[in-house]
Amino acid sequence: MSSDAPSQSGAVSARFSSEIYASRLVRAAEYAAEAGIAALLITPGPDLQYLIGSQASSFERLICLVIPSDGTASFIVVPRLELAALKASAVSDLELRVVDWVDGVSPYGIVAGAIAPGAPTAVDDSMPALHFVPIANAVGATPVLATDVLRRLRMQKDTAEVDALRRAGQAIDRVHARMGDFLAVGRTEADVAADIGAAIVEEGHTDAAFIIVGSGPHGADPHHEVSDRVIEAGDVVVIDIGGPVSPGYNSDSTRTYVMGEPSAMIAAQYAVLERAQQAAVDAVRPGVTAEAIDAAARDILAAEGLGEAFLHRTGHGIGLSVHEEPYIVSGNDIVLEAGMAFSIEPGIYFRGEWGARIEDIVIVTADGCESVNLRPHGLTVLPAAGSAVQ
Repeated sequence: MSSDAPSQSGAVSARFSSEIYASRLVRAAEYAAEAGIAALLITPGPDLQYLIGSQASSFERLICLVIPSDGTASFIVVPRLELAALKASAVSDLELRVVDWVDGVSPYGIVAGAIAPGAPTAVDDSMPALHFVPIANAVGATPVLATDVLRRLRMQKDTAEVDALRRAGQAIDRVHARMGDFLAVGRTEADVAADIGAAIVEEGHTDAAFIIVGSGPHGADPHHEVSDRVIEAGDVVVIDIGGPVSPGYNSDSTRTYVMGEPSAMIAAQYAVLERAQQAAVDAVRPGVTAEAIDAAARDILAAEGLGEAFLHRTGHGIGLSVHEEPYIVSGNDIVLEAGMAFSIEPGIYFRGEWGARIEDIVIVTADGCESVNLRPHGLTVLPAAGSAVQ
């Protein structure tokens, strides 16, 4: 890309109304004031998309949303060569003031001009160091992360966001429903993943954010992606897939398959995993802590001698980012509230042998939770020659 090539800052979500974004800006300013922050400084990334709908990309020229906490109107600083694209986006619908700049002018001075010298500021956690350092120099103080302020907004999904997550869940369910067309003995993990990637887009996603095809011993690596390993009769195969559905809300669902009938031992251990996953789902409701949901799954696995086989947290929040708060993990005492969305995904892993995971996205409701993934949880048996795994 040449230095003057346009970015994709004009690509925005048109799904949500300008009133939704305007409300988010007001609440962000209020939360910043409560935290003693003079201004939030937000560069391209999920936080910018959440606040104004823009899917701008970050390059060497600064794009920065400035949200003062004193009631002064928010504004966005943008390179003039990006101005037309930005004004054609949801930003213009918001009647958000746009301050453009040209090469040779310091955009950091523009940002600092709206903030009292040395006043405490906060930046999004994806701001590049390329912009963080000059912003810190310009405002005369080292900014803190805006994570604590913004997570209050992003953790609780509104009605439009819940609808988007439902669409994403339905879309990835349709991909899992087609797995029998892709997963077969004699094919490589990479071959299967290529077909899954195409199906993810065919079923309504804008792209495939990630594809894990962990066959046989590779299933024992929770973050294995794909390889040239040939799938064999008797393999247990972990399929963990997801991606964004317009306007950018993500799916994430894992199901486990077996090529031929599983052995009695594998079937029994998988049944324990099913119980653990269901127990965690059943425990979700407002007022319960995130760590209590983790414990609900972990305690069942530990009681059956499988505690050491569960290698990771039980879940993570999801929305515009595949992984965001709240994290469902031991030590996280955050109290669940209606509208929070996260995965429930316990797994069991036996190094060098096999692994399994069950993952659904759930949304906390007034008295429990709603799962956006409705595919069966059982160990799905697909045709294969040969005997069961021992």
